[in-house]
Amino acid sequence: MQAVAMAERVGISAKLLDRKQLERQGFGALLGVAQGSARDPYLIVLEYLGSTEDARPVALVGKGVVFDAGGISLKPAEKMDEMKMDMGGAAAVLGTLLAAARLQLPVNLVAVVPAVENMPSGTAIRPGDILTSLSGQTIEVLNTDAEGRLILADALTYVGRYQPRVVIDVATLTGACIIALGNHAAAVLGNHDGLIRQLLKAGERSGEKLWQLPLWDEYAAQIKSDFADMKNTGGRPAGTITAAAFLQKFADQYTWAHLDIAGVAWEGSGRAGQPKGGTGFGVRALVEYLRGARK
Repeated sequence: MQAVAMAERVGISAKLLDRKQLERQGFGALLGVAQGSARDPYLIVLEYLGSTEDARPVALVGKGVVFDAGGISLKPAEKMDEMKMDMGGAAAVLGTLLAAARLQLPVNLVAVVPAVENMPSGTAIRPGDILTSLSGQTIEVLNTDAEGRLILADALTYVGRYQPRVVIDVATLTGACIIALGNHAAAVLGNHDGLIRQLLKAGERSGEKLWQLPLWDEYAAQIKSDFADMKNTGGRPAGTITAAAFLQKFADQYTWAHLDIAGVAWEGSGRAGQPKGGTGFGVRALVEYLRGARK
């Protein structure tokens, strides 16, 4: 795989968890998304050691849906071809590890990428199914096209074994983010104002615009379920925020921030300095953040 080949080129340690390992460990949310596809799921784990071995790492988690048809909740045909970019968060995280290694940044990093394909088939999860996540929390799946938060839930739980001092996830998570911010900025939400301020400043320095949205407790009420610990969608109102509220259920033990890059991960027509296609949004801001996180 490209992630492993990249890691080998720059001396980053890499490992892949395959379907059998994921099943053994209980990645129920990730496997639920993957079960509709003939392509095997993987959890990609990269480690970069730029500091002392006992220094707690910064953990980066990237959404890696390599193609998103929406599952049983099938997307419209228009622009579905662009859904190959639904791994933009994963690409940004891997790119950040590559840049950190080449720059020899004095910080320890761990990158976790849940990589799946979301397809409709006779084996796909159905609206109304309930999944048991790696954390043990149960999730009622009302919309199979709200799949990114499911795979991130298990990845956010997994990074706990590294005792990270900071966790940042990056994801092309919600169409609602495009409605809110257009194609000019990514949304940032989280549980630590200091971390969010650092990311906002890193975005300003790097030229990658970030904008904070609130994550008040009231939004969590929209994802309450009658049949499970939570449901995977809170409906149309505040869709970007309720998606982050869902992720927070799996990141409440960390200093955590979430970047929703749905509107900025893909350039549709091309412009000066940015050809048509994937933008790599997030790499520059994260590297800028890491330059100031050398502890």
